[in-house]
Amino acid sequence: MSSTEPGQDLPPAPSHLLRSAAALVLLLAGCSAPPHPPVLPRAPVAAPKPPAVETRPAAPLVPPAHGTPGPKLPPPTASRTHDELRRQAAHRLMAANPERVYAGVVPPILLAIPVLEVELHGDGQIKRIDILRRPGQAPETLQMAIDALHRAAPFGDVSRLPRPWKFSETFLFNDERRFKPRTLDF
Repeated sequence: MSSTEPGQDLPPAPSHLLRSAAALVLLLAGCSAPPHPPVLPRAPVAAPKPPAVETRPAAPLVPPAHGTPGPKLPPPTASRTHDELRRQAAHRLMAANPERVYAGVVPPILLAIPVLEVELHGDGQIKRIDILRRPGQAPETLQMAIDALHRAAPFGDVSRLPRPWKFSETFLFNDERRFKPRTLDF
């Protein structure tokens, strides 16, 4: 048996012993960590396929030839204020697109929210549509909103209103891809 006196160095330990000691320390450290909760399998969920709708970067200036015409609307009245124009346009949107809109309470989570600005000619026909906000998801709802505006036009004589003859509308699309004009949600 050999004894070491203070101040005497110990011989170096073999490397395989150092590795074994390190592995033992790591193993013991791993045992002290809390266990992970069990992972439960999730049931597969099939996502509904969005309808095939052509989307275009710029809004068309005339109603699309392939668009489905809406119901026959009564002639619009001349608006006395821009607010009146916007409300009449929202009501015409609802009337011209009965199978594409919903009434009542807006759901807490919406599918998409496109915002469009509509510039009119003096007779209420659409001159131009500018996109103020593109939806982050369900991009086809943008074209659906543009088509809905064309079905609702004309929006009445605006020639007596101060220029510019414009209004904006926010389309609140639910999960069924039906919309409600935000103007009517107040």
